[in-house]
Amino acid sequence: MSRLRKGVSTGLAAGTFLTLTACSGGNSFLSSGVGGIPGSSQAPGAHDVGLILPLTGRYGAIGARMRDAAKLALSSQGSPVLDVHDSNAAGGAAQAAHDALTRGDAMLLGPLTATETAALAPLAVAAGKPVLAFTSDSTQARPGVWVMGLTPEQQVRRMVDAARATGRKNFAAFLPDNALGHAMAEGLQRACRDDGLKDPQIVFHSTDAQTIDDGLKSLSDIANRQPAAPETPAPTGPSAVDPTADSPADSTTPTSQPPVPAVIPPPPFDALLLADTGVELGRIITALRADQVTSDQVQIMGPALWKAFDGKLSALHGAWYAAPDAKDRNGYVAQYKAVYHQAPSPVTDFAYDAAALAGNLMKQGGPTIQALTRPDGYMGVDGLFRLRADGHVTRALAIFQIQRGGGARIVVPASRDIAVRPS
Repeated sequence: MSRLRKGVSTGLAAGTFLTLTACSGGNSFLSSGVGGIPGSSQAPGAHDVGLILPLTGRYGAIGARMRDAAKLALSSQGSPVLDVHDSNAAGGAAQAAHDALTRGDAMLLGPLTATETAALAPLAVAAGKPVLAFTSDSTQARPGVWVMGLTPEQQVRRMVDAARATGRKNFAAFLPDNALGHAMAEGLQRACRDDGLKDPQIVFHSTDAQTIDDGLKSLSDIANRQPAAPETPAPTGPSAVDPTADSPADSTTPTSQPPVPAVIPPPPFDALLLADTGVELGRIITALRADQVTSDQVQIMGPALWKAFDGKLSALHGAWYAAPDAKDRNGYVAQYKAVYHQAPSPVTDFAYDAAALAGNLMKQGGPTIQALTRPDGYMGVDGLFRLRADGHVTRALAIFQIQRGGGARIVVPASRDIAVRPS
């Protein structure tokens, strides 16, 4: 695979912009306070970028914090300003998109959910205006509509690439029969296909304990791997005549030797993808032991959700998950706290990156497809990301490995480069 181009002056300037905004120690915007941050206007003709978020209702608090992150990203640039719309107002995201496009916005940031994205996307695509949506549902990705959230496909692809680097070639998955499980499965199939690997074997399971046991037995092929129990040889010597008789002290009858443990061959895969949490994950760990799926033979891989409780996963020591390196966002966190006096939630990262990218593109003449899909990508607050022509986003995530005592450490750092993949 070809590597990203280096040394292109315009690419370097754009590629470093997002990091410089997040990490800068400048205080030019701090004196204005929260209410005085520039970057938001409702005046017709005074804007370039539409921001569509739920600012009222169930997700209003989340939307407000994402709006603040977007303002922060543009606060030191002067322009463009944001044309902010509430996707929870009458007419929903579709009406918000219609209003933004009518006002002449060059691109749209948001909305938050997959349902809102599905309602908004046709209008934006028909108008030829790009969308940077904040959903993590990769099914919403299409030419002109990019999914900026952390998706299962991004996590799986990063782990497949890392596993291949260690010589793994045969992938399988044991996944819950739900939306996350199917998204992880699709990501694994796509990653294996793109890397020229054979199709992975995928088994879905319900929450029923017996279904989990039976499904993993089938996937691991334990029935054919488990050797048959050896036959017990017929007794010889005095005990054959009288089992209760004592052998003389000088008897030459051979003493029995302890049986040699049978060597169980590995399962028909060398990398296994999981996606469960909670009680179901506990059942799967028990089943893995019973079916002799061990970390010295198989690379276990799981979702970024494991990061929240990896201190309790010592039974899966050696397993991986892919997630952003928290150190990458330290500068952004410090800026957000300085202005808003609270820590930013992870979902605000996507709003910050989208707004910073939009501001950079507007300065360079507008959000063209060529600029959006630049091969060397952009450095955001969660690391390097690249927008592909099909609407999918590739992210350079770190690989975390679960330790014997619980917790996890980074064993493969987040790359500062992304290989170009076919779109």
